[in-house]
Amino acid sequence: MSTGQDPAVHYPLHLDLTGRRVLVAGGGPVAARRTADLLGAGADVHLVAPAVCEDLRDLLPRLTWHEREAVAEDVEGAWLVHTATGDPGTDAALAAAAEQRRTWCVRADDASASAAWTPAVVRREVDGGTVTASVSAGRDPRRARALKEALGRWLDGGAAPLRAGERGPGRPGRVTLVGGGPGEVDLLTLRGRRRLAEADLVVVDRLAPTAVLAELGEEVEVVDVGKTPDHHPVPQEEINRLLVEAARTGRNVVRLKGGDGYVLGRGGEEVLACRAAGVEVEVVPGVTSAFAVPAAAGIPVTHRGLARSVTVLTGHDVPDRGALAALAALEGTLVVLMGVSTLPRLAEGLVEAGKDPETPVAVVEDGWTPRQRTTTAPLREIARVAAERGVRSPAVVVVGAVADLAATVGQVASARPSRTAGTGGLVAPADAVAYCPGG
Repeated sequence: MSTGQDPAVHYPLHLDLTGRRVLVAGGGPVAARRTADLLGAGADVHLVAPAVCEDLRDLLPRLTWHEREAVAEDVEGAWLVHTATGDPGTDAALAAAAEQRRTWCVRADDASASAAWTPAVVRREVDGGTVTASVSAGRDPRRARALKEALGRWLDGGAAPLRAGERGPGRPGRVTLVGGGPGEVDLLTLRGRRRLAEADLVVVDRLAPTAVLAELGEEVEVVDVGKTPDHHPVPQEEINRLLVEAARTGRNVVRLKGGDGYVLGRGGEEVLACRAAGVEVEVVPGVTSAFAVPAAAGIPVTHRGLARSVTVLTGHDVPDRGALAALAALEGTLVVLMGVSTLPRLAEGLVEAGKDPETPVAVVEDGWTPRQRTTTAPLREIARVAAERGVRSPAVVVVGAVADLAATVGQVASARPSRTAGTGGLVAPADAVAYCPGG
């Protein structure tokens, strides 16, 4: 029976119900929710009800159904009882029978008369198992739900300390390739932030959202393998070796990249290296800079009436004459990543291959940062204009009719506030748009 104590002094407890008999009395939606949770916990559920709702009917193959009204004798042998019959008299009789047998009973009809309560629960699969957080709010279900949702956001947002405290002997590590997006921390996916919260080692690129590293614990090792144009201090083969060897020591490794690791990010090579070594590997996609950086400047890479396709190209090497001819013939948008140094040769090659020299081009530097700047000009003039303005990497080049929208839609985009990395403050972006009409 209930003691009438304030709920704040009740004793919270998580139960291992694996293989243990649990009685659920009732066949409605409340009983269905309780039954689903109990089955998920591995309980041997005995359901007693003359009829069941549709949700319960789907669960019947996984439990024992006694198709009748519940009676006191059903409590015998149960480790836990849930009553949800809809009849207060029946629930009270079952609760009394449970009390007599020293079995905990949760009453759905009257929390004040219950000996036990089901909390609001948040579960997340994390490194090494499952994190379960349960919330009781003094029998205030709305408050409990609000707290549960807040805990869920905390766990998902990467702020919760999810890194495993102990590593068992021989425990295998894993590698997670996280696409960090175009640079702003709040454009990193929730799963990416959660994997960072679980990491023992983070191997990071220069263009990744490095401000997020300040949120990691001091015990997390960070290795910078960032590359700059024509300077690769850590070769790709060495990065692959580092990921594999760290995971083999049982550590959780996050390979944090800018943009999306599968879009000109050599993520596929790292995945293949891990799989060849028998290392577990997961890929968390990111927002690719090929689309996000033009969007920051107000340039949609496709737009009705202007472009209905988009091609993404690496700018490390200028394509041969045949490839340039194919690119010049495209009617859609061409997006070039890492193409500042080769822009003069690429622009000249496209014009020679038949691309209209008046085709609009936009070069967006430092997208999604306070230093963002957009330079636009016709294809025949873009190399000269970019050189005069001192355009530098990192930058994304957009070739096509949509580049003209930087001077119209871009004015709206440039008015957005931008967060200063590491400060949390808001500053106006330096998204000045310079346009050279040619001539």
